[in-house]
Amino acid sequence: MFDYLIVGAGFAGSVLAERLATRSNKKVLVIDKRSHIAGNAFDHYNEDGILIHKYGPHIFHTNSKDVFDYLGNFTDWRPYEHRVLASVDGQLVPMPINLDTINKLYGLSLTSFEVEEFFASVAEEVPVIKTSEDVVVSKVGRELYNKFFKNYTNKQWGLDPSQLDKSVTSRVPTRTNRDDRYFTDTFQAMPLHGYTRMFEKMLDHPNIKIMLNTDYKEIIKFIPFKEMIFTGPVDEYFDFQFGKLPYRSLEFKHETLNKEHHLAAPVVNFPNEHAYTRITEFKALTGQTHPQTAIVYEYPQAEGDPYYPVPMPENAELYAKYKKLADETTGVHFVGRLATYKYYNMDQVVAQALTLYKKLTDKEEANKPVRPAIAGSTSLVEKIVNRQPSKE
Repeated sequence: MFDYLIVGAGFAGSVLAERLATRSNKKVLVIDKRSHIAGNAFDHYNEDGILIHKYGPHIFHTNSKDVFDYLGNFTDWRPYEHRVLASVDGQLVPMPINLDTINKLYGLSLTSFEVEEFFASVAEEVPVIKTSEDVVVSKVGRELYNKFFKNYTNKQWGLDPSQLDKSVTSRVPTRTNRDDRYFTDTFQAMPLHGYTRMFEKMLDHPNIKIMLNTDYKEIIKFIPFKEMIFTGPVDEYFDFQFGKLPYRSLEFKHETLNKEHHLAAPVVNFPNEHAYTRITEFKALTGQTHPQTAIVYEYPQAEGDPYYPVPMPENAELYAKYKKLADETTGVHFVGRLATYKYYNMDQVVAQALTLYKKLTDKEEANKPVRPAIAGSTSLVEKIVNRQPSKE
């Protein structure tokens, strides 16, 4: 009998498996449809011996010391600050838009104060910001919106930014200084030996069993367990009772090139030309030394593995129906991007999983029978509560 059946071996499932096994001595079975652990963060050495991310670049960044330190139990870190260039008007310019972006794009030499005035002069007044288009034009105006965001968003989401929730483009800042880092989080690093190695260490415990290439529906009737943790698509769990929740997917085209370096930055975005949205060069992320280099092109598509929940009001309403079912389902805990239909970063999923673990352990402690007090004794809690104030 397993204490927990965990569906999915990505961040959410693996963190919970590790905590339950090592801290609570629970017996855990982790299953995954794929042939590997680590979910979309899975990396491996390709046929040419280059470490690549199978499902596109995964850049770890967080402001949570707790999350960073927790994952640091299973990996050493390689310091890494992510930088991105965008191909616009025949030039490669920093993205997110910053002072250097504007100066290079328009052949100017503005200062930080002057570029702030420039943004203010081109920004459009938007009384109520609701959509992704509203977010951008209210900050940098229509021209920069068209150059950097409109077509990129159309390719990525299959929708015009005016149709998407403001949360999509709100993730991308606009800067008046020369800071060209894509993220400004306190902790930015890559697992020194890769994500998969980190997951292997996380799941290396005698209380954890793993079954790959397995659909939980195929084994659920045959393997006894007490509770389930589900990290897959919530609509799939409920057999699409209210219809399918929309996701965007990606197709990845990997290549090895007979050169040491290829791109001018780890990632180059292509907002306007080509069917793909970006190219990534993996050695720039991993720090690997190799005479060849590996790149990947990303082609957004409507069908395929679910990657990005589509943030639109009607989709939020549909998810609310599934959430109600999930909340009413006893013995099953839903966690992670797919199970909660949220566009979470990796650190947010880890934090969500750690929060659920605390909730599970708190519940277990609350359900434990209370030992009868020994007559005449005073508990430690009572001693602390009733102690006299210090006279120091």
